[in-house]
Amino acid sequence: MLTQVIGIDLGGTAIKLGRFTSDGDCLKSLSVHTPQPATPEAVVAAIVDAVAQLDPEGNAVAIGVGTPGPADARGRIAKIAINLPQWRNIPLADTLEEKIGKPTIIDNDANCAGLGEAWLGAGRFYKNFILLTLGTGVGGAIFIDGKLFTGKFGAAGELGLIALIPDGPQCKSGNRGSLEQHTSVIAIRRRTGKEPAELGALAKNGNQEALKFWQEYGKNLGIGVTSLIYVLTPEAVVIGGGVSASFEFFLPSMKAEIERRVMPTSRVNLQIVRAHLGNGAGMLGAAKLAIEKFVNDWE
Repeated sequence: MLTQVIGIDLGGTAIKLGRFTSDGDCLKSLSVHTPQPATPEAVVAAIVDAVAQLDPEGNAVAIGVGTPGPADARGRIAKIAINLPQWRNIPLADTLEEKIGKPTIIDNDANCAGLGEAWLGAGRFYKNFILLTLGTGVGGAIFIDGKLFTGKFGAAGELGLIALIPDGPQCKSGNRGSLEQHTSVIAIRRRTGKEPAELGALAKNGNQEALKFWQEYGKNLGIGVTSLIYVLTPEAVVIGGGVSASFEFFLPSMKAEIERRVMPTSRVNLQIVRAHLGNGAGMLGAAKLAIEKFVNDWE
């Protein structure tokens, strides 16, 4: 029988959990509301309870967790979670190990989504790619020569926090006018008063105002990605997160902006593709994190 692990995607509104085999099959999944306020104590209690529901017989041997912010390089401490209160240097892996009794590793949620896409999703076709997750915030992951790049201290790849418009809206990161402040769900709500899904439905029905919005959205996204392409020259840019549901409406202007701004030598055969795994990417990638850390040496 294949070894089982648990992958957890901790978000600001929901905690998604899956029990996976070591070859990536999801045996059971569960989603629970993130406690409000999402203090570390409340979140840990919710995770412990959810794991008991997901794996009542204790078949899983390890746990991986994606958190909405950078972890330390060892995968033990949630350094900061921008959209969760009181999250500063929380020893999440140690705490869950103590309460659940299974070895645990953590990483940034976008890194986990990237691991999922690199394993069984859109990224499996490329050794060098970047992932952008367009959701409540904007996260990112970088893969170089087939490996996730997190930098010396574990915090590399915060692609949504790069500066886009210097005098733009204040970002919780301390930056102003970050890519996140122009392309996240929160930014879309602030600008239009509508949800991305609503704007997508309007665009599908030919609404000119919605189509114009997505055209401008793609332009901003393309400008932001331009800087990343010049630095990393990836084979592909993978677009995930909830906003990617409207990929078809913003892709043309995004591609046009990149072609306008990036020299051909820096975008040879560049592919811009939608992520394949949807909301399950983070869970799967967190499971992959646990498999690589705790399982591969056993099997």
